Amino acid sequence: MKLTSAEIAQDLARLKQISVRHQAADAPLAVGMECVRGESQAVFTRVPDNLAGVYQLALEAPELPFLIYQQERFSYGETYRYALLLAGALARDGIVKGDRVGICSRNNPQWCVAYMAITMIGAIVVPLNAWWQSAEVLYAIRDSGCRLLFADRRRIGNLQPLLVGDLDQLQLVAIGADNTDAHAEANPATRDLTSLVTSIDEDSARALVTTRDVQPDDDACIMYTSGSTDHPKGVLSTHRAIISAIYSWLFVKQVNDILRPEQQEPNPEFQPGILANVPLFHVTGSHAQFLASFLYHRKFVMMYKWNAEEALALIEHERLSIIHGIPTMTWEIMNSPRFEDADLRSLRTIHGGGASRPPEHLALIRKKFPVGTVPGLGYGLTETNGLGAIITGSFYDSKPRSTGRPVGPLTFIRIVDEKGQPLGHGEIGEICIRGPSVMKECWNRPQETREALRNGWFHTGDLGMLDEQGFLFVQGRIKDIIIRGGENIACADVEYALASHPDVLESAVFGLPDERLGEIVGAAAVLRPDAAVDEVALQRFLRDLIAHYKIPSRIWVQSDPLPRIASGKINRRQIRATCLHQRVTPD
Repeated sequence: MKLTSAEIAQDLARLKQISVRHQAADAPLAVGMECVRGESQAVFTRVPDNLAGVYQLALEAPELPFLIYQQERFSYGETYRYALLLAGALARDGIVKGDRVGICSRNNPQWCVAYMAITMIGAIVVPLNAWWQSAEVLYAIRDSGCRLLFADRRRIGNLQPLLVGDLDQLQLVAIGADNTDAHAEANPATRDLTSLVTSIDEDSARALVTTRDVQPDDDACIMYTSGSTDHPKGVLSTHRAIISAIYSWLFVKQVNDILRPEQQEPNPEFQPGILANVPLFHVTGSHAQFLASFLYHRKFVMMYKWNAEEALALIEHERLSIIHGIPTMTWEIMNSPRFEDADLRSLRTIHGGGASRPPEHLALIRKKFPVGTVPGLGYGLTETNGLGAIITGSFYDSKPRSTGRPVGPLTFIRIVDEKGQPLGHGEIGEICIRGPSVMKECWNRPQETREALRNGWFHTGDLGMLDEQGFLFVQGRIKDIIIRGGENIACADVEYALASHPDVLESAVFGLPDERLGEIVGAAAVLRPDAAVDEVALQRFLRDLIAHYKIPSRIWVQSDPLPRIASGKINRRQIRATCLHQRVTPD
């Protein structure tokens, strides 16, 4: 339902009143002021101090189904016990508070259990991109200083021959039961997660875990994200930062439920359930999907690999209520030949993030999905633990090009000019975010930390503007980052890989518009005069160097030098415009 400007204003006034009551001192999600890393910030005062406290919510509904993957099914109680035993084993074997422990695997229940166990004992979890090539994984392992790595057997098979020198003492633990390919042979240097769990009894594990004094502002996670440099950067976040994010989403839901009670079911037919359709090594997968599930006691149904037909089958079979992923996933579901025959009556929410959603997609959602299904869109970053802005329901219908208002009650957004001065409504500038969910620092990168965190505000590098009602409209990016279907790709990362080819003199990488993925990777490469390589050969060359999603879909090869601006830097904007013109009007 589309609202008039006056109706939006009325609803926003009601939301403000509800929000104030909802964060009162005696409310479950009470808000107060605390000093966080030297700054006074609004924080939740009655939520768990650490992630272990979040996991204990599992014991309130121990029999309910939780982690579901192919033939594996774990209840909330079973999951908690599994994680407790693993945490105890890690503590017994010498993993101490502050140690970094990596996870590199496709989605599976043991990924979730490992994440829980690592953070239960105050160690720092390091989720690694399972799509990376081995060299990229090794960089992150070295950069973070991992002592131990949980990985599926495919990743272990690829990595093990490369673990030399400073990495030859890295402990490996195999997880996942679905890898039956040639990489899955047993290796005496690799332990198995199951053997760790069965090596300790529950009382001993609990005794070891409860001795760890994990405070809200202790380090919890290093999540790697592509920046504008040649290597991904590690984003260090605390327990408070992650917990602030997941409870903020709960706060927004509860406030919206009060605003629009007609959308709620007093006695829902099915247990809440979410389709885990994005990788757990992303902040969306780990935070918004997995960790937030503890607060709702919802099923967490994992996919090995995205497939629209399989997604429909899982929604129908498991009676899932939430689809939450990049907007193109919803688009592919709606265009699946199975869509019209699927029973989707359990669905209640169609949420998206990681990329923009064209307004025509929103209209199609309203047309095709069951009546009462609420669409939504969010904006957030790894550096903010997924928090930023959110928009749902009638607000979204009324402002389909917006990504919403700041996620209350702890997150604040402002737009600044090049000098860092705040801009007014309707003015375009850099989006800055403040709140306890913002990262602590860029791991091992003090200069980048200083540049990103200024006067309590995180500078996103994204361009946007706020309208007179406080709705955010994202306009583009300052950084040279391509977002392909929710995956951040640094242009420099791809350019370094291209430069390693002996026939490439220089290159420029840029984003190309794509209806399905939002953006795809494009490149222009200058070749040596006698070079015999072409676009296909260069793409084939890159397969062994970088992840598949980083490989340019189009590479324009040329012999003329790339154009430059006065400072000598490559004029990426001009190159992109020229290539786009050639793409529309090919020779």
